[in-house]
Amino acid sequence: MAVHDRIRTTVLMLCLSLAAALVAALPARAEPAAWKVSAPSARAGHGPGAVLGLDPSTGSPWLEVTQDGQTVIEPSPVGIVTERADLSTGLRFLGLRKRTVSESYRTTVGKERDRHARMTEARFRFGTAEGARLDLLVRVSGDGVAYRYVLPDDTGDVLGETSAFTLPPGSVSWLGKYRKDNENLFVRYDAAGAPAGEYMMQALFRTGDAYALVAESDLTGTYSGARLVHDAGSATYRVGLWDGQVRVDGALTTPWRAVITGDLATVTRSTFVDDIAPASKVRDTSWIKPAPALWTWLAGGKPAGQSLEKQKAYVDYAAQRGWPYTVVDAGWYFDPDQWDVTDPDWQTNSWMPELVRYGRERGVGIQVWIHQRDLDTPEERQQWLPTLEKWGVKGVKIDFMDSEAQETFRWYDAILAGTAKHHLLVNFHGSTIPKGIHRTWPQVMTMEGVSGEEKKTNTPEHLATLPFTRNVMGGMDYTPGAFHRAERPNAASDAGEVGLSVLYESGIQNLAGTPESYDARPEARRFLEQIPAAWDETELLTGDPGRSAVLARRDGGRWFIGGIFAGEARTAEVPLRLGHGTWLVETVTDGSGGLVREGRMLRGDATLSVPVVADGGFAAMACRWYPGRTSCDRQRP
Repeated sequence: MAVHDRIRTTVLMLCLSLAAALVAALPARAEPAAWKVSAPSARAGHGPGAVLGLDPSTGSPWLEVTQDGQTVIEPSPVGIVTERADLSTGLRFLGLRKRTVSESYRTTVGKERDRHARMTEARFRFGTAEGARLDLLVRVSGDGVAYRYVLPDDTGDVLGETSAFTLPPGSVSWLGKYRKDNENLFVRYDAAGAPAGEYMMQALFRTGDAYALVAESDLTGTYSGARLVHDAGSATYRVGLWDGQVRVDGALTTPWRAVITGDLATVTRSTFVDDIAPASKVRDTSWIKPAPALWTWLAGGKPAGQSLEKQKAYVDYAAQRGWPYTVVDAGWYFDPDQWDVTDPDWQTNSWMPELVRYGRERGVGIQVWIHQRDLDTPEERQQWLPTLEKWGVKGVKIDFMDSEAQETFRWYDAILAGTAKHHLLVNFHGSTIPKGIHRTWPQVMTMEGVSGEEKKTNTPEHLATLPFTRNVMGGMDYTPGAFHRAERPNAASDAGEVGLSVLYESGIQNLAGTPESYDARPEARRFLEQIPAAWDETELLTGDPGRSAVLARRDGGRWFIGGIFAGEARTAEVPLRLGHGTWLVETVTDGSGGLVREGRMLRGDATLSVPVVADGGFAAMACRWYPGRTSCDRQRP
C-alpha cells in the first residue's frame, strides 16, 4: 500500500504541477479576449465606441474604434516599451474597472466658452510573467475615443511605443508632412497611398460617412512629442516619438492618444482634446481678456519693430478701430546698430514703458515678441517676466521653440507657470500645437503651428482644410487680414480674407494688414471692428475638406459666418442654423468695384445664397431682426 500511495501521490503532484502551468499560461481571469467601451448612456450601435482586445497567442493588446457601428480605426497595436520591460507583448489580463467621468468647465478662449464633458473611463490592468505591470486607460465620449498608458515607478525610461492607427480599406486622408514647427501644408491622399514618411499628429481620415481626426492631449515635460510614421502602401500610421529615449523619474502617465470621430460637423466643433486635458492651473482668470490685435510685422517689418513713433501710430489706429491690443514684433529690444542682437541694457534703454503708457491712455494694451533663446533659463525668465509685468505689458509672443523634444516641453512647463504668475497672455510661434493647453493654462490665447498668412506657398485647398484639422485642436494664429500681400492664395477675394477672421478661431486674432489696406476696404474694416475673440457656440454650416468650409460662430445674440471655397466661381448655397424667428443677415462679398455689403431678412433655418469668386469666400453677420433694424453692428461707446 505504501508503494501505491507513493505512486498516487507522485501522480497527483504531477497533475497539480501541470494544472498550475496551464493556469499560468492563461489570462489571470476567465475574461473575454475583447472588451467594449461605450460613452455613458449611448444606445447600442450609436456614437463612438472602443474595443480593446488581447491576442491570445502573443499577449499583444490592440484597439479598435467604431462610429455608429462602423469601424473607423481597424484593430491596431497598442503598447509601450521601456528599458526594463516590453509592455506590448506577453501580457496577461489582470482586471478591469470602469467609471463615469463628468466634468463642466469654462474656458477663456475657443469654439465655445462653457464645456460639459461626460465620458466612460475603463482602466485595464495587465502584467507580464516577469511581474512588469501596465495599466491602459481608455475613455469614450460622444465625440471621441482616447487611451493612455500608466506605468509604475520601477519601469525605467521609455524607448518607444507600438501605438498605431490602421485605417479601413478605401479610407481618404488629409495629411501634412511633419516638421518641427508644424507649418506644412495639408494635402489629400488615399490613406494607404500616401507617400512614406512622417506626418503631423493632426491627421484627418474619412471612411464612408464617418471621419476620424487623430490627435494627442496632455503632453508635458514628462514625455516626448509625437508624430505619425507611414510606410508606403500601408494603411497603418505608427506613433513615433521625437526622443529616442524618454527620461522617466518614478511613475509615468503618458499623453492621451485620441481619435475625434463622428460626422464632419461633430469633428469640427469637438472639444475632446480639451475635455481630456487636466483642469486649469490658474485659479484667478479675471485678468485674461482675449480680443483682436493689430499685428505690425507684416504691416511694418523690421523698421516698425525698432521705432517708437511707428508703434505709437499703430496704437492710434487700433484705438480708432476699437481693437484692444497691438503686438510689437521683433526688434524692439535689439541693439539699435545690430539687428537680432539683444541690447544688454534693454531694461533701462527700452522705449517700451513709454509705449505701454501711451497705449493705456488710449485703451490699447501692448503685447511683445520675444525670442525663446532669451527665456530658456530660469535666470532669464526671472529677469524678463517680472520686468514686463511691472511695465504693464499685457502679453508675450514667444517664437522659435522649433522642437517637440521632452526637454522643450519641460521648458513649456516652466514658461507657462511663469507667465501665469506674472499675468501675461501667451501666443506661441514656431511651436507645437494645442494639446489641451487652453484648458490647463487659460492664459494661452493662441499658437501658430500652422502654415499661415506669412507663407508664400499656401494653397486654396490648404485654407479649406485647416478648419477640419489644425484648428479643431485649438487657437490657431493664422494672422488673417493681410490684404496688401499679393502672395495670399485667395488674393482675388477680399471677402474670403475677411471670412478667415471668423473661420479660424484664435483667442488673439492677430490682424496682419496695414492701416492703408484697411482704409482702402471700408467694408472689411467695418467687419473686423466687430469680431469678438471668444465664442459661445460654433456650428459647421457646410464643408468638404480641401474644397470648402463655412462656419458660424455665436457671441451673445450675434452670429458671425466665414466661408472659403477652393475652385471655380459659384453661388454657394449655405444652410443656416441660427435659431427660430427672423434674422437680419449682412453679407460681405466680392463685387466688381470692391467689397459689397448686403442685408437681407431670412428665417433662421433658411438657405443663404452667396456669390463667391474663384478661390474665394465671404463673411457675414446675423442678428435678430425687428422693425427698423438695419444693421448688426455693435455700437461702440
